[in-house]
Amino acid sequence: MAGFHIEHFGCRAARADGEAMAGNLRAMSELESFATDVVIVNTCSVTAEADRAARAFIRRAHRRNPAAKIVVTGCYAQRAPEELAAMAGVAAVVGNSHKALAPEIILSLTRESELTRGAGRTMSAASPVPKCEGPGAPAVVPVASLLAASGRQYSVGAGQAPVSTPIWADDRFAHSFIEDAHWGETQPAPGAQTRPNLKIQEGCGNRCTFCVIPFTRGPSQSLPYAVVMRKVEGFVAAGGKELVLSGINLGRWGRDSEGSSRETLAGLVRAILEKTGLPRLRLSSIEPMDWDDELIALMGEFGGGRLARHAHLPLQSGSDAVLRRMHRRYRPWHYAERVAALLGAAGPDLTLGADVMVGFPGETDGEFEETLTFIRALPFGYLHLFPFSARPGTRGWALHEASRVPQAATEERMTALRALAAEKGEAHRRRFVGRALEAITLHTPAALAERGCTTALTENFLPVELGGRFAANELVRVRVKALNGDGTLKCEAAHTAVAQ
Repeated sequence: MAGFHIEHFGCRAARADGEAMAGNLRAMSELESFATDVVIVNTCSVTAEADRAARAFIRRAHRRNPAAKIVVTGCYAQRAPEELAAMAGVAAVVGNSHKALAPEIILSLTRESELTRGAGRTMSAASPVPKCEGPGAPAVVPVASLLAASGRQYSVGAGQAPVSTPIWADDRFAHSFIEDAHWGETQPAPGAQTRPNLKIQEGCGNRCTFCVIPFTRGPSQSLPYAVVMRKVEGFVAAGGKELVLSGINLGRWGRDSEGSSRETLAGLVRAILEKTGLPRLRLSSIEPMDWDDELIALMGEFGGGRLARHAHLPLQSGSDAVLRRMHRRYRPWHYAERVAALLGAAGPDLTLGADVMVGFPGETDGEFEETLTFIRALPFGYLHLFPFSARPGTRGWALHEASRVPQAATEERMTALRALAAEKGEAHRRRFVGRALEAITLHTPAALAERGCTTALTENFLPVELGGRFAANELVRVRVKALNGDGTLKCEAAHTAVAQ
């Protein structure tokens, strides 16, 4: 859409936030009055590299279009708003605490009458709309509590003028959930994701040693049952075929509900499958301890049909000692038990994925070997690997200062894990050569389309290069002919219009 561009960084839930902002902006009649390009940078802050990537994009966007108003939101905007506000070209910083108000804030920045009233604005967490506090007013609602544990505060250099870029951020998170997004009403829209994320849960209270998310997204909140069902029904009515339920801590959905009859994710999934006509539902990352018996049983009942046989369980480490230092709420044997139960319910065609962290403070060679041994013993289809990154405000920051793992050791361990992940991924995918699988077609890159092929994704989360031209958002049955060098399954269409 002309007028604004959103650049996404980070997880599925962050992308869902960005898509919701875009939907709300498109739905506002005032959008037609956009006179200046707006670049919305939806940031992540889970690692120092995520911060660096966001800053690099902001600098690049400002160089290429100095007239554009850059609005920064997301986790980095919540964690270090003053730092971002000081960057050239940044017109406003909207933390996660106020992201539900981001569309109104963005629109207000485009109105010439407001832009000429003075730079200083603040947003009270209790206020429903942006309010101008007058020229010279402080531009920041304090977020010092987010940074107190690190002992560092951001400040401009000596002799420089105070930062006047408006910031909307505090630690109350009163407007952190984009509940009223125009989601599902226009999905799937031209250019939209074929498999959109419906974020039904926000925030996290686990307080893992390494994680900054509780500080940048606040406590767990659930999208109400009725709202979720309405959005699913709207997606189905618009012709959607596959929907991904996502959240910051998805397995906690419903646990913040009031009253004695606490809702559960398993109950919600059953309701979606039994009360709506959604062709396929996929669950994004769920913590190991949240895969309860009821949720696993649904994999046995619906898996391979309307519920995707795909489970992503964050692991982080296969060492008991490291998991304890991380303050993770499971032990390796708990994890293995949940995986065994999932495989028993869904069968060996389940694609199992995990996140694994390398170089956590104090990780010894022996502890890393425990992780390698643990991973070798389980049938992972893929792994997301990343080195530990100390985050200000977390307990991991102090642990890193006291017992950091040498960079050379971390890099060596990453290399070993990448090799193991590639080996296990290839073994899992090669099992399906010669077999038929159900898949959904995706938006195909131009280069692949020119070769007469279509990009698709199997029900159990395997990437496909499909011979023939198909529109996005079609359910197809494919036959796997071979495994390409890049890990995609080379397939031919068995038939289209998979029966529901």
